[in-house]
Amino acid sequence: MKRLLAAVALLAPLTAAAGQGLDSLRARIEARIAQAPARAVGVYFHDLGSGDTLLVGANTRFHAASTMKVPVMIQLFRDRDAGALSLDDSILVHNEFRSILDSSPYSLDKADDSDSTLYALEGQRWSVRQLIDLMETVSSNLATNLLIDRVGAARANATAHALGADSILVLRGVEDGKAYQAGLNNTTTARDLGMLFTALAQDRAASPAACRDMLGILARQHFTEGIPAGVAPETRVAHKTGWIEGVVYHDAGVVYPARGAPYVLVVLTGGIAQDSVAHDLVADLSRLVAHR
Repeated sequence: MKRLLAAVALLAPLTAAAGQGLDSLRARIEARIAQAPARAVGVYFHDLGSGDTLLVGANTRFHAASTMKVPVMIQLFRDRDAGALSLDDSILVHNEFRSILDSSPYSLDKADDSDSTLYALEGQRWSVRQLIDLMETVSSNLATNLLIDRVGAARANATAHALGADSILVLRGVEDGKAYQAGLNNTTTARDLGMLFTALAQDRAASPAACRDMLGILARQHFTEGIPAGVAPETRVAHKTGWIEGVVYHDAGVVYPARGAPYVLVVLTGGIAQDSVAHDLVADLSRLVAHR
């Protein structure tokens, strides 16, 4: 008993110091957010070494934009784990989809897509593997809709809930205008995405091999103006951005510093008119966490 009490006494100052560190970080994050012309900001931070977690507006709901492509990918890899599909399976590239509101057809405009290369390949077959890469690394909306047709939004949503992202809503593909006008949108919170990236980092989102593959894809993300801009150049970041111009800008991922434990960071922003201002806010919050 004396040894136990002694151990508790030794740990108490460390626990108090950790708590003070998180309080200081929270204060700095809140001060930076207060300077931003944002309608709302949500932050989720989780140290994968110590288990320390910090939430600031983390239960505020936002339009998910392209962050919903992460649960779609997780569902695809879980289906691969189960033998229900191969990543080498091919899908016919097409550009006609059905609205979830009334099943009416709609098409995507390549001018509104962050990647236009796939539109030139209509009528050809591309592998699931290639489409996942386009969906995550360059945020192809056309690849996303083709893959959602394959796995089903409802299944991706249910899997996300089972992994702890219990309030995320993955309802539909991209650019379903009728559904958007009716308020049927993909939504998320910082906490939801934090749960998904924590599950990926801890090999719980799918098999360990699948989680490593998914994090490898996310580490090849082409859009690096958010979280990666706030960390040292040698830092590996496996992340997914999402944006709707003037409406939301998000970045979420796992950060692997050269020294120290990896951590999950999610920053969601809403109502910032200028993209560059939103990018700077996310980069600044990432910098505060990296130098905590």
